Amino acid sequence: MTVTTIEPVSPDRVRGRGGGGPAPTRIVVAYGFWIFLLSDIIMFSGLFAAYAVLSAETAGGPTGPELFNLKNVFIETACLLVSSYTCGLGILSAERRQRERFLVFATLTFVLGAAFLFIEIREFAGMVGRGASPSRSAFLSAFFTLVGMHGAHVTSGLLWLVYMVAQVIVKGLRPHVRRRLLCFSLFWHALDIIWVGVFTLVYLIGAR
Repeated sequence: MTVTTIEPVSPDRVRGRGGGGPAPTRIVVAYGFWIFLLSDIIMFSGLFAAYAVLSAETAGGPTGPELFNLKNVFIETACLLVSSYTCGLGILSAERRQRERFLVFATLTFVLGAAFLFIEIREFAGMVGRGASPSRSAFLSAFFTLVGMHGAHVTSGLLWLVYMVAQVIVKGLRPHVRRRLLCFSLFWHALDIIWVGVFTLVYLIGAR
């Protein structure tokens, strides 16, 4: 006669913390955000490839050396790179529960990012005023799409930063708030890396 024994069920399995249970929220958020960043990088890779192919297709219109003001671009680039540094200092302050220091660095990050956007919008307005609109040539269409898409991401990053500052003021530096700040920091640093590619391919090479 065979006796069947029933193995007791672990409380961890019942609550979803054992094998086969749902992953913790922080792990799900981390994986999801990395997938988002990778998909964004893939999109920009396609825009970089399109610009590289179309950069010489000016259709008799203005070219890069005629349009680009490298002095303004250098200032624009410095603003974004320094904002990445202040963003990093802000995240370190948040991890150390230094709320006031975080707010200072977050404000600096916002001001530098807004300065970057202001210079870029002024550049776009100046180019359109000279007849170099996106519809003028394939080169300009690719230029406005690539640089404008990066600018749109910077705009969304600034709005995200305002939202996170409001959360810190209302809720403090709780663990879930710090996780969201870390996600923002990764996003902002990724924009810096992408801009280095834009600066090199579009402006340094294109202005020659």
